[in-house]
Amino acid sequence: MARIVMKFGGTSVADLDRIRNVASRVKREVEAGNEVAVVVSAMAGVTNQLVKWCQDLSPLHDAREYDVVVATGEQVTIGLLAIALQTMGIDARSWQGWQVPIVTDGAHGKARVESIDGSLLVERMRQGQVPVIAGFQGVEKERNRITTLGRGGSDLSAVAIAAAVRADRCDIYTDVDGIYTTDPRIVPRARKLDRISYEEMLELASVGAKVLQTRSVELAMKQRVRVQVLSSFEDKPGSLVVDEDEIVEQPIVSGIAYSRDDAKLTLRRVPDRPGIAAAVFGAMAKANVNVDMIVQNLGADGTTDMTFTVGKADLARAQAALDEAKGELGFETVVADPDVAKISVVGVGMRSHAGVANTMFKALAEKGINIQVISTSEIKVSVLVGAEYTELAVRALHSAYGLDGPAA
Repeated sequence: MARIVMKFGGTSVADLDRIRNVASRVKREVEAGNEVAVVVSAMAGVTNQLVKWCQDLSPLHDAREYDVVVATGEQVTIGLLAIALQTMGIDARSWQGWQVPIVTDGAHGKARVESIDGSLLVERMRQGQVPVIAGFQGVEKERNRITTLGRGGSDLSAVAIAAAVRADRCDIYTDVDGIYTTDPRIVPRARKLDRISYEEMLELASVGAKVLQTRSVELAMKQRVRVQVLSSFEDKPGSLVVDEDEIVEQPIVSGIAYSRDDAKLTLRRVPDRPGIAAAVFGAMAKANVNVDMIVQNLGADGTTDMTFTVGKADLARAQAALDEAKGELGFETVVADPDVAKISVVGVGMRSHAGVANTMFKALAEKGINIQVISTSEIKVSVLVGAEYTELAVRALHSAYGLDGPAA
């Protein structure tokens, strides 16, 4: 008998028929003798609608009220799935984040999980009950307010709960049947990976791969939670996210990721003096805006240009923070460009192989794609390009690194 946390995303619970399909999968695991907890997202499209309503009312809305609104999507799903399971003869009960409780910090809209007491969930599972838990949401104790964990936060909820109940595995069910070398919708010859390391998956998720949320992989790596990604709609083996030492062959590059969720900000003629970077990014941190790629040009005439990227969703907030701090920062103007894409190559094999970045730059140059910003880590190289080149860049790099599978 195993203890399993099963997580189902929005497309998996998009309508009542799909909720019945999910219930059937859960029933199968229960009848196999396993202890099961289920984490679900809102039905497909629901969260987007809730977010849009908040943004239409006020682009700079109150984050606490935003969380109250967007957390309702998961509440609907857990109730419906619990009813579906009960009609199939499975003892099931819905749980909201605050009932577990999933305790978070107070960063509304992108809260971090601080603690989960899994004892009551374990007790219910041992009694044969299936807890159906709302993903994406928690509670901050200081004000006793509902919080949400950021987009894709149900993955984080599932991994955190799996760690809290000491699950043998966390199964993430989605609309794809595993983790691919890149998006198969862009590259039909993309290959499914049987296994991928936590570190590679973390890098891929952080630079745009939509299969798993970044913080969920980070937590899985920290807590050594075995994660399996598999399809809600087909009975096929999935892809396992595991320790690097469980992978026999380590390719130089495991995958190509892309993100259209970034925007580029350039501060023109910033005073070139010590502490200016701290002041600029201090203003971003104060506004709770995450900054990714950063480039500072060589100074001239006592000034410099500074370029960095933020999430498109944070662009208005970032611009407002910069405008507010303009007197202190002393820049001439700020230029925003939302029409960019970040393209990344990732692989643990980069540690021991030279020339990975050169292959990337050469492949892009051959396609006439200009690189605006470059960022690297030990197992990743990322570039910022014009958004119109996204698909061309992904296809070129997938071929350049020999990742193409056999033609269908």
